Amino acid sequence: MKIGAHGWVYAAPMPGYDYTPWLAEIFADMQYAGINAFELMEIVLRHKDAVSRISALSEQYGVEVLGTSYGADMWNAKLHDEILRDAEIVIKRLGQLKGRTFGVSVGQAPGAKTADQLDAQAKLLITLDSMCAAENIQLNFHNHTYEVENDCHDLRGTLQRFPGLKLGPDLNWMLRAGVDPVWFLNTFAENIVFLHFRDQTADGRWTEALGEGDMDHTAIAETLKAINYSGDFIVELAHEADFQLTRPLRDSWRNSRKYLQTLMI
Repeated sequence: MKIGAHGWVYAAPMPGYDYTPWLAEIFADMQYAGINAFELMEIVLRHKDAVSRISALSEQYGVEVLGTSYGADMWNAKLHDEILRDAEIVIKRLGQLKGRTFGVSVGQAPGAKTADQLDAQAKLLITLDSMCAAENIQLNFHNHTYEVENDCHDLRGTLQRFPGLKLGPDLNWMLRAGVDPVWFLNTFAENIVFLHFRDQTADGRWTEALGEGDMDHTAIAETLKAINYSGDFIVELAHEADFQLTRPLRDSWRNSRKYLQTLMI
């Protein structure tokens, strides 16, 4: 069981979501929390010194680079050349860091995606999947709300065009989209290789740490055991804009990691 963390909570307050100035603190937090794998955001890999900087921190703190998330408007065929040029840089640098996962967010269109937009999206995903495979990296389709709303219109349309696409669902975004995470896990079990966990209270607000809200993680854990899930478990903390921390982030990471380990025993 590999428990990792995603760095959104550090990125949220930063210009352009670039938490590069906090990387040393982040890796120290992971070490303190007992989390030995970190999922980057692509913004930090765009810096020319990213590989040397991140590699040194990974070695110093004993925290591996698990992979990166990556987002773009992949449904827009006019942007494909630009996206591919950028993704090539990110994927190659991730490969140099021995990362092994590439979590893709495909972008939200102005309305429900058309057949042409889904065609374009799937075509690009197939190309990115091949690029990742060349670096021994596994691409996964990561959802927010828009991919699973309207009876999973976006996701189903993509899978129809790319049946072998691997999935890395975020179970909390799924809940916020009105989709039952247990139903989703059972329905798409064969494609799921990666998971994001977060928690929220009954009124829909994110909690400070995993395990402090009202999401039915027990049912989720039972389902994961039933479908023999063997992929990674990623904690992605997020807080509402008006939320005030009551403890250092590193303690919330540690509490989240302990909760997830206990849950899956």
